[in-house]
Amino acid sequence: MKTRVISAIVLLLVFIPLLIFGGLPFAVLMAILAVASLYELLKIRRKIRKLPICIELFAYILVAFFTMNNFSSADAFYMLDYRLMAFLILVNLSPLVFIGDKEKYNFTDALFLIGATLFIGLTFNLLVLIRGYNISYIVYIFLITTVTDTFALLTGMYIGRRKLAPSISPKKTVEGLIGGSLMGTFVSVMYYVSVINTPLSIGVIIFLTLMLSLLGQLGDLVFSFIKREFGKKDFSNLIPGHGGILDRLDSVIFVTLGFLIFMTIL
Repeated sequence: MKTRVISAIVLLLVFIPLLIFGGLPFAVLMAILAVASLYELLKIRRKIRKLPICIELFAYILVAFFTMNNFSSADAFYMLDYRLMAFLILVNLSPLVFIGDKEKYNFTDALFLIGATLFIGLTFNLLVLIRGYNISYIVYIFLITTVTDTFALLTGMYIGRRKLAPSISPKKTVEGLIGGSLMGTFVSVMYYVSVINTPLSIGVIIFLTLMLSLLGQLGDLVFSFIKREFGKKDFSNLIPGHGGILDRLDSVIFVTLGFLIFMTIL
């Protein structure tokens, strides 16, 4: 527990100043986290097969470029850079010919790298763009996930009886899902209406926040499923006492993606 608390304090001392400062420093931090997240995905997949080091290296470079794309923009809506997409596809498919050995690198490997790089890169790039647009929205996203996760844990610990998804995450309960969603929605809605100047009605804000809270918990389960598929408890041990980057940001990733979808619709 002591290690876990110390790690959390150190992370906050690094994250909060860079979040407040924004711009290039925050984009660089997100790029580092994106590279670490891709590393974790590739690491757990090594149980099945190991990729050539040069292929992995290009993947890390590309995910950093995706993350920092348009980092100085004040537009929260992502505009896909097709040049990066084209380069991503070429870099991952061309080695099929040059390596010429399906035991070392095959089409499935290429598709996995394309999907993983795009998924991680776009998600962390969205965090950069949303921060550049309005820091209050980033706080809103992290508030939803933090409060939801905290109260889901506490509710499940004290009154949890019915298992939510025992084959994926045995400790999660239906009561925890409800308690986390209610408190995550309440606290985050209070923040939203108090801090963010918006034309949205209170009913829409409550609905939006509740859906994002549920999405965050879905993200937690999805990443738990991925770990179980590869027989891992954590994605890595990069953060002492917490596991890996993806172990800490699984809910944030889904809430960020959901936030963009809802905001473009509304």
